[in-house]
Amino acid sequence: MCSLQCSFCNVWKEKTPDLPKEEVFKVIDNIANSSIVVLSLEGGDPLVRKDLGEILQYAHQKPFYLFFTTNGHLLDKRPMKEYGKHIDYLHISIDEGHDNVAFFDRLEEFQNYGPEICIQIVVTKDSLSALEEKVKRVYEVNARTVVMPACHLDNTDDFYPNPQKFREELLRLKTQYPNTITTPKGFLNNINKPHGCSTSSVIIDSDGGLFYPCRTIGKHLYNFTEGSFMEFIQTPEAREARTAMQHCDRRCGWYQYFATDVFASPRSLYSSLSPYLLK
Repeated sequence: MCSLQCSFCNVWKEKTPDLPKEEVFKVIDNIANSSIVVLSLEGGDPLVRKDLGEILQYAHQKPFYLFFTTNGHLLDKRPMKEYGKHIDYLHISIDEGHDNVAFFDRLEEFQNYGPEICIQIVVTKDSLSALEEKVKRVYEVNARTVVMPACHLDNTDDFYPNPQKFREELLRLKTQYPNTITTPKGFLNNINKPHGCSTSSVIIDSDGGLFYPCRTIGKHLYNFTEGSFMEFIQTPEAREARTAMQHCDRRCGWYQYFATDVFASPRSLYSSLSPYLLK
């Protein structure tokens, strides 16, 4: 579910039902028993769920890092300091697409929620020139930001920025505002390659279905409420899906698929973590 209808997103157009709380717990247990080291609750916007507090408490007990991403429009209507006790990293999406640029004036307030905050900025081909002002504001309050392009999804207009210009601008801003942008250089390189994506990150739909090999070209091949995820990825069907991803020429630039594999490189991992380590 989501409280917005962003022009570059198609999640709000889908009618996939949300799992009841008990089934969400099954998904979390399955993840906890896998090789996954980070669970990121996103959407849509997870703040829409009224039982979110119980889900956060349950997930926080598991052996993975818990990330949480929101568009911020419901922050004032939810007990964020209480939620923050169970979140490792809070990402707040602030940009023109989410119609909340004024939230840059509230960054100090958001930092009082408890967990480490990171401002997520989605850049379109029309907003690249306005990126520096946002990064500068994050820098001023000693916060962090992950900057990503608006990938072109099915049934949406194309807002994807030129990947080379996007790369050049982020590298410039990384130098201009040190220890602020967590977007790894490896991601910026990958989006300019013919095949820079991988299945090292997976996206789970609100009904527990797994988009595989990715959300861009994949379909539900498996559901996290049924059986072991680790067993699924070893099936011939999963291997065939990964092969299809290797030959995809879409170059969508989806952050999760183009960024996560670079963390296997110590240099790229440091590029992403250094803004936190050197703050």
